[in-house]
Amino acid sequence: MHGDPRHPTATQPYPIVSGMETEDAKDELRRAIRHLRETRSQRLRDQAARAFADVLADVPAVAEAGCVATYASRPAEPGTRHLLDQLMGRGARVLLPVLGAGLARDWAEYAGPEDLSERAPGRPPEPGGPTLGPDAVTQAEVVIVPALAVDTTGARLGQGGGWYDRTLKQARPGTTVVAMVFPEEYYDATERPLPVAGHDVGVHAVATPEGWWPLPAV
Repeated sequence: MHGDPRHPTATQPYPIVSGMETEDAKDELRRAIRHLRETRSQRLRDQAARAFADVLADVPAVAEAGCVATYASRPAEPGTRHLLDQLMGRGARVLLPVLGAGLARDWAEYAGPEDLSERAPGRPPEPGGPTLGPDAVTQAEVVIVPALAVDTTGARLGQGGGWYDRTLKQARPGTTVVAMVFPEEYYDATERPLPVAGHDVGVHAVATPEGWWPLPAV
């Protein structure tokens, strides 16, 4: 946790105008952020993934957790490969999402990079071990979630499916939720608040490759 996390607004997508419906504003912002993510080179993505692992190692709740639920990143997302190996290397149990029948989600334990495979185009890599049931998230002391953006109130913009919002409501009380975003995806809510709907679940901290900050989860 260090420094001022805010970045010049010129580098930060914010295609939201007054009077927009919440879902329309979310969709416009998602499109803009996804486009910007696609322009990041593989070299910069790799650098960021290593930095994310180092930053998250300094978050006390992450460093002390015996069980962490997180995600296996897709190419344009904040990378978790180094984080997963770092967590497993220190003896933490790591849970990753697994897509079940229909849109049902489950969890399985991470057993190393050789155990991950992409089971369908565009889907995140998944572990091949036995599934643990959707309520396995209750075993985690920390949940590290993907996000397209986070603001200084703890509001999180997800991909739009709502799975993490539903999952986070299943986590046991007191579980710390940390979102990973690139630096320009951390918004100052006094100037550029994220659109928030009633079902959205906020986060307790945000991590970028430059540091981490505690947040008043909404």
